[in-house]
Amino acid sequence: ILQNSDVPLSAADIYSEMEKGGEKAWMSTIYRILELFIKHDMVIKTNILNHDVAVYELNRFEHKHYAVCLNCHRMISMDSCPMDEFIPNLEDKDFRILGHKLEIFGYCKDCKTA
Repeated sequence: ILQNSDVPLSAADIYSEMEKGGEKAWMSTIYRILELFIKHDMVIKTNILNHDVAVYELNRFEHKHYAVCLNCHRMISMDSCPMDEFIPNLEDKDFRILGHKLEIFGYCKDCKTA
């Protein structure tokens, strides 16, 4: 299910997709499997600001960022990373970057007019 998704999914989304395909599983089983996949770097977990639901995506070992709608929680994939502009400046200051997490929040086109 995660392999066929272009956007991160919540455990409830995964459950719904399983039901559509005629599969059944307890939510607790889905969470346990997701945690196992996270432990083995197969899945990435992201917590959305002001939303109690985490989302999960297959770790394709690609550099990705999303803009998240604060109203409907839609996640829009960004085509590039704004950090690319900052990295040389930080490296010039002898700062060794091991990674980063960039979260952008706002309202999608449907919610900003509502």
